[in-house]
Amino acid sequence: MTVELSAPVIGRPTRDGGQSEVARRILAAAAPRFYLEGIRAVSADAVMADAGVTKVTFYRHFPTKDRLVEAYLETVAAAERQAVTLWRTEHPDDPRSVLAAYAAQLEAQLCGDGFRGCPFLNAAAEYPEVTHPVRAVAERHREWLRGVAEELAADLGVADPHSVAAQLVLLRDGAMSTGVGVEPAEVGQALRRAGLAVLHAA
Repeated sequence: MTVELSAPVIGRPTRDGGQSEVARRILAAAAPRFYLEGIRAVSADAVMADAGVTKVTFYRHFPTKDRLVEAYLETVAAAERQAVTLWRTEHPDDPRSVLAAYAAQLEAQLCGDGFRGCPFLNAAAEYPEVTHPVRAVAERHREWLRGVAEELAADLGVADPHSVAAQLVLLRDGAMSTGVGVEPAEVGQALRRAGLAVLHAA
């Protein structure tokens, strides 16, 4: 069974509520630069040049650069939610396999070219104000992540799923942080061993 989830509409929607192709082009130009170079290091002008749009067009779709950053994070979050939904659908009665699939995907990211850590942790570091809209997007996704981990832990029948979920997310965050500049395969193996230890101890 497969699950199809549409990506969130970003920027200024078309008249029928669908996605503007221009907004997608702007985001496609911005996303890799935000991730690889850092959000604040990439100017709106640089994104406009890469996307081949004028200032008028850019600001028609994204009134501020921060709105573009929010769209970037929302799109990354949607992709992760879609992947987890698919794994849970493929393994409806096997939360351990869902966690294993997540760990395998995380290891693949760590081993991928251009890995620069967790985009949500990176964004939180660049936007320290807890009330900032960009920070809010990052925190909403991390709240979702903790919630999913807690649901899976509960499905495994552990005594304290909230605590187990907190430990699993800490392991995930540690792997995403340690993975920069460290042998990725080694980090991935350590992540799996530590995750299994948490589950066995619970």
